[in-house]
Amino acid sequence: MRSIARTLRDFILWSYDRGSVQYDVMVTLILLFVLLSPYWINFKDKPVDHTPHQTGVMVLPDGQGGLIYEIHASAVSSKNDEKLPAELLQIIEPISGETTITRIEKDHDKSGRLVDYRVWVEKH
Repeated sequence: MRSIARTLRDFILWSYDRGSVQYDVMVTLILLFVLLSPYWINFKDKPVDHTPHQTGVMVLPDGQGGLIYEIHASAVSSKNDEKLPAELLQIIEPISGETTITRIEKDHDKSGRLVDYRVWVEKH
């Protein structure tokens, strides 16, 4: 009984020399725990789901050194063409800074439903 207690104490206190069988057993048990425990223990450490920007903005190069902002139609509540540039600027300016809209195109799907806006801007 005393021998078992001493062996357990030596394992707990890590008192075996490197290269000994007992040391190798301890290292093997640690490696098995580290590598196999995720299969049996739920650590609840899932990665956070990446959600796109709330406004649905995508920035694309225009091929001439400028940028095109593609804004999903659901991000824009205004149906009035007069208020549309101001609302698009409210979405774009937090991303790009102070800008002026030079061109707006509406993109429709095959059924004619408005999908998104393409907005060309000029930076100040």
